[in-house]
Amino acid sequence: MGLAPMAEKEEVEKRYTTLLKRERARQKQSASESASSEGRDEPEFTKITEAYRYILEYEDRKITEAFNQQEYGKYGGMAEKAQKVDHFWRYYKFHTLGAIALIALLIYGINSYIDHREHQKYLASLPPVDVHVSFFGTFMLPEGQKDQTAVNAALLSHFPEWQRVDSTITFVPQDDMNQMAYLQKAAVTLVTEKADVYIMDRSMLQYIGTQGVLMELDDKTDIIKGLDEKRLQKLTVTPGVLDETPGEEHIYAIDLSGSWLDKELPLLKMDLFAGVRVNSENPEKALQFIKTFASAIK
Repeated sequence: MGLAPMAEKEEVEKRYTTLLKRERARQKQSASESASSEGRDEPEFTKITEAYRYILEYEDRKITEAFNQQEYGKYGGMAEKAQKVDHFWRYYKFHTLGAIALIALLIYGINSYIDHREHQKYLASLPPVDVHVSFFGTFMLPEGQKDQTAVNAALLSHFPEWQRVDSTITFVPQDDMNQMAYLQKAAVTLVTEKADVYIMDRSMLQYIGTQGVLMELDDKTDIIKGLDEKRLQKLTVTPGVLDETPGEEHIYAIDLSGSWLDKELPLLKMDLFAGVRVNSENPEKALQFIKTFASAIK
C-alpha cells in the first residue's frame, strides 16, 4: 500500500480510499481500450484490498483484546470462561429470565393443583356438613389462629348428634369510608355460597336482612316464644325493581348476645344476630342451631 510500517489506522483508510479511486478511474479508462488490456492491474489491487482488510481485522483484534483484558483480566486463568458467561448473559439475559419465570410458574401451578387435589380428597373423607355457618361483619379470628377449626369445634360441641359444622368469615367493617369494597365482596359471597345460618353484626343485619335472603321466623314459636321483644329483629325487605310496594315487617333474626354462643365462640366480635337462609339446604338443623342457643337466654 506504500505506507510506513506501524502506520495509524486513519492513514491506512485514507491511503486505501485514494487507491480505490485510482482503480475506479483506471477501470473507466480501460472500458474504452481494447479487450486485451482489461484487468491488467486487477491482481495488484486485489492484493491491496486483502492487505487493507487484514490491517482492519488486526486493529479490531487489538481493540477487542484490550477490552477483554480490562474486563476479564482480573479472573486470570478463568478469563475466557468469564468472558463466555458474560457474553451469554448479555445476549440471552431476557431469554434466561423468561425461562426461569416460566419454570417458576409451572412449578407453582403444579404445586397448587396437587394441593387442591389433596384438599379435595381431605374434604371427601370428612362426614357431610350438618350446618354451614357464615359470619358477616366485624368478626375476626384471634391472633395466632389460622383457620376456623376452633370455631367449628365450639359450634359442634353443643350438638352431640351432629358430625360436622363448617363456617366461613366475611369481614366487613362498620366504618362507612372503608365499607364499600368489603360490601362488594360480601354481595358476591351471598350469591355464590351455600350457607344455612348467617351470624351478623348490626350493620350487616340491615344489609342482608332487607334483601330477602333470610327466612321469616314469625311462625317459629318454638324459637321466639319467651324471648324478650328486643331480641326479635324485625325488618322490612326492600322491594324489587319491578315491585314498588314495600314488604311487610317480619322477624328475620334473633339477638344471641349473652348466650352460650356469645361466651364460648373463639372469635373477636361485636354483635351476634343469627338468621336462617331462606333456601337453606338444611333448614331444620339451621333452625335447631338458633333454637339451641336462644333457649339458653330465655
